[in-house]
Amino acid sequence: MTEGPVEEADIQLIQRIIPHRYPFLLVDRVKEIVPNQSAIGIKNVTMNEPHFQGHFPGNPIMPGITIVEAMAQTAAVMVGVSQGFVDEEFLVYFMAIDKCKFRRMVKPGDVLELHVTVKRGGSKKVKIWKFEGRAMVGDELAAEAEFTAMMDLPGE
Repeated sequence: MTEGPVEEADIQLIQRIIPHRYPFLLVDRVKEIVPNQSAIGIKNVTMNEPHFQGHFPGNPIMPGITIVEAMAQTAAVMVGVSQGFVDEEFLVYFMAIDKCKFRRMVKPGDVLELHVTVKRGGSKKVKIWKFEGRAMVGDELAAEAEFTAMMDLPGE
């Protein structure tokens, strides 16, 4: 297990924890990781992302579900760092998305800050974790949700 807070998980560490890759890796960096408690992820929204080709031509808007997925990936990185799942076969599966609301459109050029907090979970013995997430663009709330995920733990 990693000791103490980790200031940042760069893209190389993220890819050593979660299996997501382009075009579905939706977090560029994770900062301010408080093990088993919270983290803040960063997603730089760029026009070259494939969903903007069809959502919507002439008015690119990041799909809401990809914002929620970016929050979930941030949570998975926090769990992976907290539990020492670097270079393991660690998978996370959505079980529920609750209280999901979209408050602001997210467009190319925006920087999403993905704030996730553990509501339930926090140990290797617990497979089901619940999180609260908020996606911010600057000081504006873009989306919020509670989500539950099952951790497919290495070696189990």
